[in-house]
Amino acid sequence: MRDPYYQEILHSLGGIENLAQYMEIVANEYLGYGEEQHTVDKLVNMTYIFQKLAAVKDQREWVTTSGAHKTLVNLLGARDTNVLLGSLLALASLAESQECREKISELNIVENLLMILHEYDLLSKRLTAELLRLLCAEPQVKEQVKLYEGIPVLLSLLHSDHLKLLWSVVWILVQVCEDPETSVEIRIWGGITQLLHILRGDRNFVSDRSSIGSLSSANAAGRIQQLHLSEDLSPREIQENTFSLQAACCAALTELVLNDTNAHQVVQENGVYTIAKLILPNKQKNAAKTNLLQCYAFRALRFLFSMERNRPLFKRLFPTDLFEIFIDIGHYVRDISAYEELVSKLNLLVEDELKQIAENIESINQNKAPSKYIGNYAILDHLGSGAFGCVYKVRKRSGQNLLAMKEVNLHNPAFGKDKKDRDSSVRNIVSELTIIKEQVNVFLVSEDVFLKYMSLQETDFGLAKQKQENSKLTSVVGTILYSCPEVLKSEPYGEKADVWAVGCILYQMATLNPPFYSTNMLSLATKIVEAVYEPVPEGIYSEKVTDTISRCLTPDAEARPDIVEVSSMISDVMMKYLDNLSKSQLSLEKKLERERRRTQRYFMEANRNTITCHHELTLLSHETFEKASLSSSSSGAASLKSELSESADLPPEGFQASYGKDEDRACDEILSDDNFNLENTEKDTYSEVDDELDISDNSSSSSSSPLKESTFTSAGIAVSQRKVRQISDPIQQILIQLHKIIYITQLPPALHHNLKRRVIERFKKSLFSQQSNPCNLKSEIKKLSQGSPEPIEPNFFTADYHLLHHSSGGNSLSPNDPTGLPTSFELEEGITYEQMQKSSPKMTSNNGKRKRAQEHPVKVI
Repeated sequence: MRDPYYQEILHSLGGIENLAQYMEIVANEYLGYGEEQHTVDKLVNMTYIFQKLAAVKDQREWVTTSGAHKTLVNLLGARDTNVLLGSLLALASLAESQECREKISELNIVENLLMILHEYDLLSKRLTAELLRLLCAEPQVKEQVKLYEGIPVLLSLLHSDHLKLLWSVVWILVQVCEDPETSVEIRIWGGITQLLHILRGDRNFVSDRSSIGSLSSANAAGRIQQLHLSEDLSPREIQENTFSLQAACCAALTELVLNDTNAHQVVQENGVYTIAKLILPNKQKNAAKTNLLQCYAFRALRFLFSMERNRPLFKRLFPTDLFEIFIDIGHYVRDISAYEELVSKLNLLVEDELKQIAENIESINQNKAPSKYIGNYAILDHLGSGAFGCVYKVRKRSGQNLLAMKEVNLHNPAFGKDKKDRDSSVRNIVSELTIIKEQVNVFLVSEDVFLKYMSLQETDFGLAKQKQENSKLTSVVGTILYSCPEVLKSEPYGEKADVWAVGCILYQMATLNPPFYSTNMLSLATKIVEAVYEPVPEGIYSEKVTDTISRCLTPDAEARPDIVEVSSMISDVMMKYLDNLSKSQLSLEKKLERERRRTQRYFMEANRNTITCHHELTLLSHETFEKASLSSSSSGAASLKSELSESADLPPEGFQASYGKDEDRACDEILSDDNFNLENTEKDTYSEVDDELDISDNSSSSSSSPLKESTFTSAGIAVSQRKVRQISDPIQQILIQLHKIIYITQLPPALHHNLKRRVIERFKKSLFSQQSNPCNLKSEIKKLSQGSPEPIEPNFFTADYHLLHHSSGGNSLSPNDPTGLPTSFELEEGITYEQMQKSSPKMTSNNGKRKRAQEHPVKVI
């Protein structure tokens, strides 16, 4: 089949359809019942044949028409590496054509691909990532990546050092981040940081020369691993592949920065500097690869420049003529050819001009070494000089957190639901501000519906001064909107300037606007000096709030109340506030004391149990020794055997066999039992152990009292029946349920969507989510084991029910569904633990168990 002539003959004879049908039969046998070597060999060879047929563009339609692509998708659940690789190689060749991609995308393939990317070996991940890259051209595949939570899986692969794997994964991200929600998710999971890390070139990458065709031939010959490991690239080839990877990262960042928050993070993480370094030409490198990378880097920079707040970074970056071309390209132009003129112009610059651009790029490096330190501040750049001093760009030394922030959503119904609630919120904030003894800087930032203010934290940028008692200050710093009249009139000011600022803050919280505002600075100063502002709307706040604001905004500093007077005005509110703080503190202290005592009791009990257990083990070892010494006497052994045989509480015969000379045979019977049930076996074992412990000496001979005591000791531990009760290990019960859940969720996905299985997978995710904890896990599994009638956590499945129901093609569960799950209509409102656990047949150990569990996952659990 490597010869095109014979490929044509096979097609003309109808051999492709026959081969596809036979491969389906063999695949079903392999997946359902066993992994015999001759079956594996047949599948490897058939996948190889279909890969060779799909390698030719015009012949790919033959493969999809025969339906072979469906079997190839099914074989992604294969456990043999060569079968899996064969199906991946054939599907990757098919996915090169749009028509074939569309047919493959109609199948449930993405879930299986994500599982391979998450758990399999490097070569399988490489081929899977390349296949998914090709399939992501289809919208439904991108939607399934989002549905099956594939973003964290993809981002975890960015830590790899293999260039081809990274390149495929990054291009997948480029395609999926076109969706705004996915773009945000990539940022949340740290994708921007990882992409910038790759661009910085701090890692040592590896790769090989293998192609789809060479890997397919090597797989059929059984030497694919040797081929994969032996073909290392030269440093030059590694460099060229690195350029391709960096170009892909630039493309991903270009799509991500369409979101304003993403763009802000790129700038904050020194992304402009990192990307700008890539535009510099290097004549020693491959010209074509370098030019392509430069185009992608320029495009990413141009997208960042399109946002006005980023433009100051670019003012000193390029020469005037180059900057003009850069601007003329236009905003958000994706066509990469539009940047070729810019690259050509840059590469024609003389060495001195290129050196100047390199220096300009270094000047925007946020992480460059500071020229010197002043106090806790690193001096980075000299921004300019004036008549009385210089202005520098500074960075505070790492490890010193400046701010702590509290958020109040003033437009949230919970905040302003009624007059009483709104009054209470404002009064609490007044209380916090008046309780503070030290001078602090309070920051207000209006962002849509949020008003953020700093609370109870001393925030100092080196501008505050130590004020002596009864003295006045004259320095002018801060925001003019909250400056008091005496500051604007260049008069000395004292603590009452802070009271004015408190009034401004309260006014802005009440009205969502500053009390004094104007685009003209002279007009603004006049309004502040004369205290001209719109009054607080009537009927919204209590009289106490409006009076506090008006008193604080008194323009005459002498008539303005000091902080003590402000406190007296709201003394009742402050007392309640302090009382609540005190109650909260006492409650926390009592809770801490209870936890301390509980922990102390726990460790004391554990220590006692350890000592008791050690003592009992010591006694048991002595009794075992005595038993061994007594059993050496044949008469003693015969007597013991006679007594045991007459005992009414003797263990069952099957139990004796499993622990006697036929132990191996008994274990084989258990392992081969098709109806073996772990839970029942556990109960039987505990019951049998209880029976064994109940063995006692039933001899009625009163004349053999010494012998009776000796026999009692040699028989082992003797416990009265009244003191023995049958128990079930609770840990074992939890492990049984977890084993069932994990077993089902790790099964290869079926060809079509299975809504029942998604229920179990969502339940598993809720058990191990970030919000869960060990206590919650134990409680949930206990409820599941007992079949509790209460509903499972309402949001664990209903939140994405509609999306999952749509992805399953609208297939509803039958009202008479044997799994015990509710119908589709009821499922929308949630399910109970009882419905999850209702049908629980025994887990069999035959080869068909895996296939049955895959088809009916809920019946297994």
